[in-house]
Amino acid sequence: MRPKKVILCVDDNEQVLSVRTFLLETRGYRVLCALTSTEALEILERTTPGTLDLLIADLLLPGMDGNELVRRAKQMHPLLPTLIVSGTVSTYDRALAADAFLPKGAASPAELLERIRVLVARKRGPKKHLPVSNPPAQPMLVQSQQSSQDEQIKIKHAIAS
Repeated sequence: MRPKKVILCVDDNEQVLSVRTFLLETRGYRVLCALTSTEALEILERTTPGTLDLLIADLLLPGMDGNELVRRAKQMHPLLPTLIVSGTVSTYDRALAADAFLPKGAASPAELLERIRVLVARKRGPKKHLPVSNPPAQPMLVQSQQSSQDEQIKIKHAIAS
């Protein structure tokens, strides 16, 4: 069984955080919740780099906005993918520190899940293909057929001359 991907969700709205947590946990993710940026930073300090798979933060948080939280998170966990969500679409230009932005309420749960899937996959990297130990037989036959045809042409030229 694959280990569950761990997502840190930060939102000062408890209802939004609860719904997002439920959505993610029912899709097989393990969710850590924080209501403030300070609480999120404490979680980030306690975790080893590489153990978190994604940070989802609201842009407008009390004390420290989502952008600053993302900047500090990236200092502690440089490879951590980040997603900022916001209820005001006009603040997209302020969410430049994150890897992705999603407008809260304007994006469907399916869009949120797809964006999360892509960001988590990007962190993991491309699928690794096993090297083929035995080369396929078909190209070898094609090469040997071509070689035998070349030899037959050479023999015909030798006989003709």
